Amino acid sequence: MSTVDGRVHGGTDKQGAAQWDFSSNANACGPCPAVEAAVRQADSGRYPDPAYTALRRALAGLHGVEPECILLGTSASEWVQRLSAWARQRGQIEVWWPRHAYGDYAQAAAAWGLEHTDDPLQAKLAWLCEPGSPLGQNESPAVVAALLGHGRAVVALDCAYVPLRLDGVPTLTPEQRQRCWQIWSPNKALGLTGVRAAYAIAPPALAPMRRELEFLAASWPVGSHGVALLQQWCQPPVQAWVQGCLPELQRRKERLQQQLLRRGWCALPSHTPFFCAKPPLPLPTQALRARGIKLRDATSFGLPGWWRLSAQPDAAAQALLRALDSLGGTEAAA
Repeated sequence: MSTVDGRVHGGTDKQGAAQWDFSSNANACGPCPAVEAAVRQADSGRYPDPAYTALRRALAGLHGVEPECILLGTSASEWVQRLSAWARQRGQIEVWWPRHAYGDYAQAAAAWGLEHTDDPLQAKLAWLCEPGSPLGQNESPAVVAALLGHGRAVVALDCAYVPLRLDGVPTLTPEQRQRCWQIWSPNKALGLTGVRAAYAIAPPALAPMRRELEFLAASWPVGSHGVALLQQWCQPPVQAWVQGCLPELQRRKERLQQQLLRRGWCALPSHTPFFCAKPPLPLPTQALRARGIKLRDATSFGLPGWWRLSAQPDAAAQALLRALDSLGGTEAAA
């Protein structure tokens, strides 16, 4: 796992990129060919428009909002930091996030001196993610009602996995989503996590806060390669490509789950190509890594003994299963 000041992430680590990487939630059918080509052709010799005029117009058209509601950011993680900084500036100290959630919520709260609250009704800033990570499940209807019913909290909704939903109906209604700060980072859905680019959709009623968050941003938060990715994200053929990946991702996920269950693992349900599973025996992680296989330890999510796995090509799944059978981590191997 990659760590920076206690933050834990999947993907490339100090040992480099794993050949068979189940630890990242990126769309394993990617990279999207049209977007990858546009990124390669991006003009890196010039600054982008600092106001991102054309890009904001395109993103606004994709989501059916006014261009002034679109704010650019380096990544979803940068938005977590920026909203946390905003909350601290205004003395809105109490923050709520799901029990099993992205670790940057807690890290940003600690960095800005914010206090975690277990009670959504007491929160001034709250983080939702639907479908969420690591579980790939919906948010609690009771929590959503508490956060959006009393009107006290600024609610940020991480939409990173919305394009990768395989099944199920979201808890949040379209009206509830419009009352949240929607944070979009489509590089995961496009299979291009090495390109950092994200944007937020501001609730229409929060124009003053929108200006304050713009003021907190660095100049040119998104470079030319990120601009190219986001511009392509707005194109109907690219949206269709993502949708076309979903049946294959569903097939890969179900096949991997079935194979793990036969080997004595437990698997939690999810609406996404990734899910959490628990082996019957402790995993020989170093031996797996030596074979080029990496899984995401879910301990930092508050799930010790569990692992998050993403749907990968059949060759990757077979490599994992062969390694488990020969090294341990299955009832058959035991």
